[in-house]
Amino acid sequence: MESLPPTHPAAPVRRPWVVGVSGASGTPYAAAVLRGLLAAGESVDLVVSRAARLTVLDETGEPLRDAHWRADLRRWLAAGADGRPDAFDPGPLDGVRYWAAGDLAAGPSSGSYPAKGMLIVPASTACVAGVALGLSKDLLQRAASVTLKERRPLVLAVRETPLAGQTLRHLVALDDSGAVVLPASPAFYAGPRDIQDLVDFVAGRVLDAAGVPHKLYRRWEGELGQARRDGPDAGR
Repeated sequence: MESLPPTHPAAPVRRPWVVGVSGASGTPYAAAVLRGLLAAGESVDLVVSRAARLTVLDETGEPLRDAHWRADLRRWLAAGADGRPDAFDPGPLDGVRYWAAGDLAAGPSSGSYPAKGMLIVPASTACVAGVALGLSKDLLQRAASVTLKERRPLVLAVRETPLAGQTLRHLVALDDSGAVVLPASPAFYAGPRDIQDLVDFVAGRVLDAAGVPHKLYRRWEGELGQARRDGPDAGR
């Protein structure tokens, strides 16, 4: 039996998570979140700011080009947080749609576009300010504003330290608007062995806030020292 074309009235509606990557340091967090979403069978609409493309190049040594985004994204998702180029198998990227940051006519710029919500990983202080003030200077900020006005889940994984008073006020405003402010702050109770475990903890908490199932980190079960006895992979 042939599948229905996407435009057929009876075809299932694609409802992706919009993932925004801003220019803060922390591109391994974004890669881990993307891998987690794809592993859970979720569709993804990816928006990478111009500043973030420079950060990806700086932190991975690889470009992320609009015209070659699929090949570049595959290399990015295959790399581990320690720089190993073949740490992961990203699998097929059929569920990913890429939108250029300057494309303000893109699908996620409209409230009628059927998205589940938006995850901004990492979220720079400039991005936080733009979203809090409703500036919509690029597609990332516009998509975040749409997410808030449509009352969809918005999670911002803030990556900056220390935080100035103005940024703190912007974060409070976003919290008041219904967004989840999630600092990129790894925990150690899960018994991390390496940098990837710390990255995966933050990515897992982002997915928790979005209600997406995953096995990125060991959850707390109320028993002191359990991770040291059983190892960090137990319970994943």
